[in-house]
Amino acid sequence: MATENYDPCYPDQPVVHRYLPLWARMPAFAAKPAFVWADDDAATGAMSSTAITYSELNAAVERLASGLLGTLRRGDTVLVLASPGLRLVKLLFACQRAGLTAVPVIPPDPSRPGPAHAQLLRAVSQTRPSAAVADARYVTAVASSSRLAAALSGLRWLSVDGLDEGEAGLPGAMAGHAGCGAGDAYLVQYTSGATGVPKPVVVTAGSAAHNVRAARRAYDLGPGSTIVSWLPQYHDCGLMFLLLTVVSGATCVLASPDAFLRRPRLWLELISEFKATCTPVPSFTLPLVLRRGGGRSASAHGLQLGSLRNLILINEPIYKACVDEFVAEFGRHGLRSESVSPSYGLAENCTFVSTAWRSTSGRVDGLPSYKKLLPSARLPSSRAHEASEIEIVVVDEKTGEPVRDGTEGEVWVSSPSNASGYLGHPSASHEAFCGRMPGRAGSCFVRTGDRGVVTGPERYLYVVGRSVDVVVSALDGHVHAHYVETAAFGSAPDRVRGGCIAAFTAPATRSSKEQMCVVAELQKGSRSDDHTSLCDGIRRSVWEAERVRVGRVMLVQSGAVPKTTSGKVRRGAAREKLVARRYPVVFEALYDNCDGEGSTWMAGEGGVPAMATALGGASRRVRVQSFL
Repeated sequence: MATENYDPCYPDQPVVHRYLPLWARMPAFAAKPAFVWADDDAATGAMSSTAITYSELNAAVERLASGLLGTLRRGDTVLVLASPGLRLVKLLFACQRAGLTAVPVIPPDPSRPGPAHAQLLRAVSQTRPSAAVADARYVTAVASSSRLAAALSGLRWLSVDGLDEGEAGLPGAMAGHAGCGAGDAYLVQYTSGATGVPKPVVVTAGSAAHNVRAARRAYDLGPGSTIVSWLPQYHDCGLMFLLLTVVSGATCVLASPDAFLRRPRLWLELISEFKATCTPVPSFTLPLVLRRGGGRSASAHGLQLGSLRNLILINEPIYKACVDEFVAEFGRHGLRSESVSPSYGLAENCTFVSTAWRSTSGRVDGLPSYKKLLPSARLPSSRAHEASEIEIVVVDEKTGEPVRDGTEGEVWVSSPSNASGYLGHPSASHEAFCGRMPGRAGSCFVRTGDRGVVTGPERYLYVVGRSVDVVVSALDGHVHAHYVETAAFGSAPDRVRGGCIAAFTAPATRSSKEQMCVVAELQKGSRSDDHTSLCDGIRRSVWEAERVRVGRVMLVQSGAVPKTTSGKVRRGAAREKLVARRYPVVFEALYDNCDGEGSTWMAGEGGVPAMATALGGASRRVRVQSFL
């Protein structure tokens, strides 16, 4: 296994929590900040920060682990519901040191039922935790919520406040105990739910350690690295960067995702203030920052982004034009194009799979592209003799045979980072984690469900979309849904919300035949004088760009399109919501397709569901000739 620690004097550890006492004993690291929590005041915009050193972190992890083992036993499963921050960081490492299996779940608001409630109840049902650890205030709030308290009545609650203060610790609880072994399940992390119900992925401590070592090598991280991350600590990528920080001996500056969404400029300010060398962000971050104030604004004055070596972009697809625009805008503040590191990952491989530019292969000035996208990996040539740590192959889904370069297929991944499977789902686990390739007896591959293509002499891998999101196109037979959504947004970027558009097929309103549907959130404050032309423009733009005929365009209120916690559009959930007529519709356009020409029926404005209005005949109907 080629993991190449940055210093052979400090060999790699089989599990991540064992790095902490190693750093804590070294004078050069003991007083060094391991994590910094940056707090942005919502009212004043003033920023404050709190740091924890490697020595303090190791002591806190020991204290928390001892407290946990005062109530629980090694091998128990614990639900982690603490608020984001340094306390949650300590708790996650303490679970590993105590030999517990952690299940991080976003704590839902007890007074507001919603998707987060459903996810919490799903996690309790599937993982059967021995206890839940949460802030004292949250434990009290749950107890006072009759609905949530009844659903969680059999769950033992532990206050992280008490554990952190050492109140629950038992002397000697950690004596002779080494925490999780490499083969022990230390984490159950849920998939994003972008293509279906989130599934519980079982991750061993050894697989996680391998994964972050591979990522450390790919991004060339070490003690001199400073990471800035506002990714949710419950999200697989956000959690991976906590582990990656400790394995690298680096410093990580953390911020709340809510603080970033409230003021996206905070991300760039943190990079500038802490001279960050690495930052991971979902690909939607770049257009969001550009829309909410570009590099020319007064608030951008003084930004210094020249320290960045890795601007890591996750959440495929990654559009080249968007990256080019961002680099052009913030190049004046020192951002270099060669720092852009498009990457690929998934929960089934712990998180990290690849990045397009590894430190061993050098950097390039120009960013190559394929069908408007940037690559997410650079694969070894067929003549390469060294086996990759993480093997990536594009195969024919039906035969399992590798396809030729230039041919689209399903991305398969094999590595020691592969997770163990889905908890309680043996058939789904076999389907996803036991991909077999002819002539490769004994090799198991994770079938990602992502479609990709390898092109060029450098053998760049482009992840072009999900298999379940392919739609029919008159141009070349098929197109991925994100291209339809991008074209729809491009037709009116000032009126619809970027990243909040869902494209999918659903039954037509007057037949069982499937038609292309586009659901788009309107910008707050968007004018309402001409929704007809807006829908027509979306339909026309999609046809011109992708040769896909849209049969239905629905304009909805902000926040209506279902998304994952990492910002991915949940197209399957969006389809279900449309079929169930649960959208807060502002306006809807229904199109009759007749070999490229037909009638367009417009109906519904205001709070009345447009479907009912259109089919019930109660409102006006405007017939417009369409030439698409």
